[in-house]
Amino acid sequence: MLSIILPAKNEADGLRSVLPGILAHHPDADLIVVDDGSTDDTAKVAEGFGARVIMHPRSLGNGAAVKSGARAAWGDIIVFMDSDGQHKPEDISRLLAELNSGNDMVVGARSLASQAGAHRAVANTFYNWLASWMVGQNVSDLTSGFRAVKTALFRKYLYLLPNGFSYPTTITMSFFRAGYLVSYVPIEAPPRIGTSHIQLFRDGARFFLIIFKMSTLFAPLKLFLPISFAFFATACSYYLYTYLSAGRFTNMSALLFITAILVFLMGLISEQISALNYKDSDTQPEAETASKRGGVWESKQANSMDGNLRASDLPADH
Repeated sequence: MLSIILPAKNEADGLRSVLPGILAHHPDADLIVVDDGSTDDTAKVAEGFGARVIMHPRSLGNGAAVKSGARAAWGDIIVFMDSDGQHKPEDISRLLAELNSGNDMVVGARSLASQAGAHRAVANTFYNWLASWMVGQNVSDLTSGFRAVKTALFRKYLYLLPNGFSYPTTITMSFFRAGYLVSYVPIEAPPRIGTSHIQLFRDGARFFLIIFKMSTLFAPLKLFLPISFAFFATACSYYLYTYLSAGRFTNMSALLFITAILVFLMGLISEQISALNYKDSDTQPEAETASKRGGVWESKQANSMDGNLRASDLPADH
């Protein structure tokens, strides 16, 4: 069974455009809209098209909405897509075909022309290059929210996902680090409907922090080793200078050598800690989809006064 999840915050207009296309192409899908504290008719519009609605009483973030939807999904495959009209429903079949060819996750990779502004294009190009360098494979679109993934594998990394807009970065890097097969399908993203919830300076600073999180969480040695080498090279150069000019080994040279060693050791420790996040990546995923479809979720939906699910009704992360 296929579940299609759309996180939404004040996206009533976008849903009116997106949901009919989804239903036309995948009428039997488990359609879920996660209303992340909207103040407009987002939930009402979603209900009108027969979607299951998960309500957040206040805004918790795009990542939190994705996690709520993933916990509630009935299908063994999940498609995540935006509710602002930037992802075409007809592209879902292309993602599913690529997933069925032996991949564990397939991501819709946007072209440069589809980026929302030159600053986004530059930033995403840099993120893609950095991620590709860290994982040693081509990452075509690190931040795309349009993806198809096996449900059981996605749920294994819910505890790593942030509540904000950087969830695509984290789940993509997690899959690469765990050795799962990730593929990309080129897509064209139309202009969004409505106003973006991303703020340039606030979220720009957050994305800057993502760079360091990516490095320390997924490939620590690739961050610490160059820094250690820089300190070591500086120490060697400074020692050579002081030896030739004054014939002695200075305290500064000793400090630089010690710093190089300490940074290298920190990288080794961080690499071991990072590996602990993936110690269960080879275990057999839990067969929980069928039981949810037949029992827990249906009973909670039936018991709800308005037919919707609340985020508090969903189970905690594994």
